[in-house]
Amino acid sequence: MKLARLILVNAALLLLMLGKVWGADINVAVAANFTEPAKEIAARFTEKTGHQAVLSFGASGQFYSQITQGAPFQVLLSADDARPKKLIEDGLAIRESRFTYAIGKLVLWSKTAGLVKGAETLKAASFAKLSICNPAAAPYGAAAVEAMKSLGIYQTLQPKLVEGATITQAYQFVETGNAELGFVALSQLGPDDTGSRWLVPQELYAPIRQDAILLKSGAESEAAHAFIDFLRGPEARTIIKRYGYVLDGES
Repeated sequence: MKLARLILVNAALLLLMLGKVWGADINVAVAANFTEPAKEIAARFTEKTGHQAVLSFGASGQFYSQITQGAPFQVLLSADDARPKKLIEDGLAIRESRFTYAIGKLVLWSKTAGLVKGAETLKAASFAKLSICNPAAAPYGAAAVEAMKSLGIYQTLQPKLVEGATITQAYQFVETGNAELGFVALSQLGPDDTGSRWLVPQELYAPIRQDAILLKSGAESEAAHAFIDFLRGPEARTIIKRYGYVLDGES
């Protein structure tokens, strides 16, 4: 009897250990501007919990449409606060779980040194192509349009705009030379991104409050709850700040 009991105890412990190692998979929809920090956070999350966050990157508006049509996501990391609020209204997300995980910064960037010299570069309009992301689907595109309207130059620059579906594509247009300059997220520009840049003043566009939310499809998932908790925690916040985002409540 003692031997049988010992075998059962060891088997139970083994199952618990395997559960910790294997964990569970969750599907996380991530705004394209948050690609690199999300990869780091997901890797650290797996190390800490054993759960696996399977990341999909895209425009927040596209994710909203997909979720309303039954896409199998458990968590959304949006590039705005409007879509998470709408998902709550639609009955597709957990109200209490919503929080601002990052506040994004808009940058005008060119690979050409000396080309970007602030607002004057846009007003002079001595370039052929200016890249932005789709303002209807991507909040950074909406912010870019708002900034140009604040400067009174949107109508003038409209014919020069090259529009990407996501902020990643807007960046790629500049990176590949298909546009001389473009509006991108500060988080996309690392030490290897030389050239010239202008951090667009906050007074020219509404703050890009990026909200995370647990979807109803993840309500019973321990891994999904754990991911939301981890995103709120100090390790994730350190990573987020390192990529140039502002944390809610900080300046």
